Amino acid sequence: MSYRAPIADFQFLFREVFPIDRLFALAPYADFDQAVTNAILEEGGRFASEVLAPINQSGDREGARLTETGVVMPPSFKDAYRRFVADGWNGVSADRAYGGQGLPEVVGAALNEMWQSANLSFALCPLLTQGAIDTLALCGSPDQKKRYLGKLVTGEWTGTMNLTEPQAGSDLGLIETLATPTGDHYEVRGQKIFITYGEHDLTENILHLALARTPHAPSGTRGLTLFIIPRYREMPPSARTANEVRALSIEHKMGIHASPTCVMGYGEKTGAYAEQLGGLNRGMEHMFIMMNRARLSVGQQGVGIAEQAFQSARDFARNRIQGRDLKTGEDRVPIIKHPDVRRMLLTMAAQTEAARALTLWAFFLSDLARHAESEPERSISDSYVALLTPIVKGFATEMAQEVTSLGVQVHGGMGYIEETGVAQLFRDARILTIYEGTTGIQAMDLLGRKLIRDRGQAWYLLEADIQRSLDTPELEAVSHLVEPLRKRVEQLHGVVEHLLREYPNDPDHCDGAAYFVLMLFGTVLGGWLLAQSAAAATRVQSVSGHQPFLKRKIQIAEFYMTLLLPRADAYAKAALASSVSIMTMDDSEL
Repeated sequence: MSYRAPIADFQFLFREVFPIDRLFALAPYADFDQAVTNAILEEGGRFASEVLAPINQSGDREGARLTETGVVMPPSFKDAYRRFVADGWNGVSADRAYGGQGLPEVVGAALNEMWQSANLSFALCPLLTQGAIDTLALCGSPDQKKRYLGKLVTGEWTGTMNLTEPQAGSDLGLIETLATPTGDHYEVRGQKIFITYGEHDLTENILHLALARTPHAPSGTRGLTLFIIPRYREMPPSARTANEVRALSIEHKMGIHASPTCVMGYGEKTGAYAEQLGGLNRGMEHMFIMMNRARLSVGQQGVGIAEQAFQSARDFARNRIQGRDLKTGEDRVPIIKHPDVRRMLLTMAAQTEAARALTLWAFFLSDLARHAESEPERSISDSYVALLTPIVKGFATEMAQEVTSLGVQVHGGMGYIEETGVAQLFRDARILTIYEGTTGIQAMDLLGRKLIRDRGQAWYLLEADIQRSLDTPELEAVSHLVEPLRKRVEQLHGVVEHLLREYPNDPDHCDGAAYFVLMLFGTVLGGWLLAQSAAAATRVQSVSGHQPFLKRKIQIAEFYMTLLLPRADAYAKAALASSVSIMTMDDSEL
């Protein structure tokens, strides 16, 4: 299955919708410009299409295997990872002090989307390592940073996130893994499940970032501490000491077969060596650094796999000859000529582009939150990132379910056959709404933490920005898009007001509405960003003349506003509906 990175889409967003020239004016990014960014994106696109995409299906067929010596990856993945690291892709946005290239997060995010599109199973490994880098950079001691960050940034070592246990799924307060202090370190005993890339043979060492509780720690999540547990304690290989940590099994999954999802055992005999990372009993606080980064990145996985599904469906529709053209009467035409097939393809394209803009905008704001010159801009950007994180994760991954399913549908019976590859995309995408917090968890985070707890403060600031943008001269050229969007922004405002007012009186109703609220936010914000995209395309077209790429941007936005934005009406109506039908039926009657 071929893949072509949507370089022009990235460049257009960076140049016209949220210009990254704003970032290049900041001291940390002063050495970069649009030309450098374009070159990096083009090289990244080549790596994705020429190295990662060709081994996606073979990796799915071969899968990761657990042997007596450990987890063995498909041989093609080993070669691809060596090239990935040698070309410097692992640390593009990492601090230069530790071997990174120091690029803005949003550029690294565009590259990450390419990796996810081309080969989701492969890309999960560097995704988790990036989260470990962020967490160590913010919470590690100077000595830990010195010993570990350089290896993670270069990709010589990889990192994992260890949260879930057999008895503790989403309720991390039930974690039982025990870390006992012993001299200058801890000995950890316990078991973790669903650990992505918990063991593999791509690198010589793996750093596990694991939540555990110490003796006499408070109950629940308040008693959790974060630990570094290396696979090998000492390096280089000639002197390395194996730590008491190993994969007990790997899961046989619906999808992402080449990504080893491991059951990990710690300290089966004497205890696994571990170092405390960050403050005692502050594990959840520190782990949220990694989790929030992963949630944005998983949203990108949704965008990436949707892009691949769209490309595959579009190419198939252009070449599959079936039926008659309804207008001309021409017989034996490509199925792309049929209105219903065109509806599916445009739905796939518009949903993907809306989610891409939303996701990259969140990373753009993350760069401003860290490096903007004024404290107010850093603070506001940070509050927007917090608000957007559950929306990006939930909306983009739910979108991927629809788009990959439509990809199978466009292929017809051929889509249900594994050889075409689109069934794999459908299978791979299914996990995205589950790991790193299900859609329901994201929805309750959005409602409970991001809206109710601060009385909607971040949303009201963002809403004011949106309303101002709708009144700017730039959007007058696409007024036919602005008016339906303005109606839905006002609708969203009313839903938020209702929930803020009703939550203390009827939390069941509000929590039952949370999913609809999340999808309402994603639908409206996606439409707003597509309207800005269409306005920018109109502006550029007025200067440079007609271009098919720019025309497509405008038409994609028009399709979204006409046929997809109205979904907001149903989400809003459901969010305002009574909770009686959800909670009154007896459990035994369900």
